[in-house]
Formats: sequence, C-alpha cells, structure tokens
Amino acid sequence: MCTNIVENVVINGSGKGSKGWFELTQANVSFDHPFSAQLENALNIDFVNKKLGMDARVAVELSEESAVALIGAINTALERGRAALS
Repeated sequence: MCTNIVENVVINGSGKGSKGWFELTQANVSFDHPFSAQLENALNIDFVNKKLGMDARVAVELSEESAVALIGAINTALERGRAALS
C-alpha cells in the first residue's frame, strides 16, 4: 500500500550527479515503495535543485534499519564535530 508520506525541507549544500557537482536547495523525504531497492517500503531521499532540472538530483533509497542507523551516525558526527570546534 502506498503511504503518500512526503516531507520537504529547504537545504543548503552540494550534491554530485552524473554531470558533476551542483548546488542543493531541497530534500524530499518519503516513506513509500522504492523505485530500485528490493524492499517493500523504504525511506527515500531526493536531494534536488529544481531550478536546474532533472539532472540536478541525487536519490537514495534505504531500508528502515539503514535509515535509523544513518540518523544516529549523522547525530553522532554533528555532536563530535561541534565538540571538536568548541
């Protein structure tokens, strides 16, 4: 069953696609059927810059367990980085 769950967030960063690096302006996060990963449902993240068209997109499809592990790793890296800079 499709969940139609999508969260959008404005971001500031860079991504690397088939034509090289480009500015990222938005992330679209969904929990639904993946397009490629062999999973029933996945956390799907599209990092995009809509102004640059479809070539300015980096897509990621993660299992639930991988998504939770990634969230933990991101939080740990941010905490460690902040501590190192203070």
